[in-house]
Amino acid sequence: MLKKTAEPDVNSNEEVERLMRQGPKGDVNGGLALLRRIILLDGLVADSDGMSQLRIYIWLILLNCAPLPTDAYLALIHRGPSPAYAKIRNDTFRTLATDPLFKRRVSEASLIRLLNALAWTLHDAQNTPQQTPLPPSPEQPSKTNPAAITIPTTTSATGSPSKHIPTPPLPTTAPPPPTTTATTTSALSIYLQGLNVLSAPFLYAARSEIQAYTLLTTLLTTHLPSYITPSLSGVHRGLALVDTCLAIIDPKLSAHLLSHQLSASIYAFPSVLTLCACTPPLPEVLYLWDFLFAYGVHLNILAIVAQLVIVREELLATERPGGFLGRGFPALQGRRVVGLAVSFVPKVGEAVWREVVEHVR
Repeated sequence: MLKKTAEPDVNSNEEVERLMRQGPKGDVNGGLALLRRIILLDGLVADSDGMSQLRIYIWLILLNCAPLPTDAYLALIHRGPSPAYAKIRNDTFRTLATDPLFKRRVSEASLIRLLNALAWTLHDAQNTPQQTPLPPSPEQPSKTNPAAITIPTTTSATGSPSKHIPTPPLPTTAPPPPTTTATTTSALSIYLQGLNVLSAPFLYAARSEIQAYTLLTTLLTTHLPSYITPSLSGVHRGLALVDTCLAIIDPKLSAHLLSHQLSASIYAFPSVLTLCACTPPLPEVLYLWDFLFAYGVHLNILAIVAQLVIVREELLATERPGGFLGRGFPALQGRRVVGLAVSFVPKVGEAVWREVVEHVR
């Protein structure tokens, strides 16, 4: 029997189960809008370890993953060590090393296979780059359609998302080969330190390595291509946007951190690169990822700002905020972070918001 976290609405989760079991009955966009709305307002049913029977399938839908034959994944495994194998082996043993939930469920061998398969995939893509532009994804709206970036912007007095929220459309077809207008596959690195941590929640939540591989590959090549360039261009733009958004949302806290030479590049690099997967506890990461995959991974920038705002009093009270943040962010509070992130959207302004949306491309 699954225990509910954060008291999700029973009727809403019955609706999710019915939607997953029976499908949208011809109204794909309506079904996706309902799914996203339930994720935002009620959350998915999960046990105390963050495990949910439906989450992995919902992620596959939200990231618009194309089905992958088992033989395709096995073929990558059977090719043996990739050119990045040594780097992968140097990282995997320390992935979420202090998290007992992860260590109990995911083996290092599984993580090595997943990252090695990803490295082969990106290696092959470098040698056969695609030039077809990637159409707008859920978090990559068309520049000619500003309405496409509309997301929930209303919160209640308690900071929880309001019940009266528009939901943007999602694409209804599988994405094309992993390319974008701004970043072609020939410009992608086949492995970067930190991808091991980004991979961890997928392996933890998935029912198979193939599911985790499909999700990770789609996330990186379709939704976060600028994060895996050799220069990490998207990550660095994201860090600059953390500074920009914090200065708008909480000028006093921003000035305090900058007075101690604490820009986001000093304390937020892992959080940007891994979509906050580096901040325990893991069940709260899964909750946050439900929201990010539903409304766009670019919102991780505002989620990081939210974590700073949550501990603003502690940061303002200390003359050594670098020491405070140097230990990493305090324990992630998924629901509170999501509520704050949503409330920040109208505050940052249209120009900054568009930069947030487009920095992942």
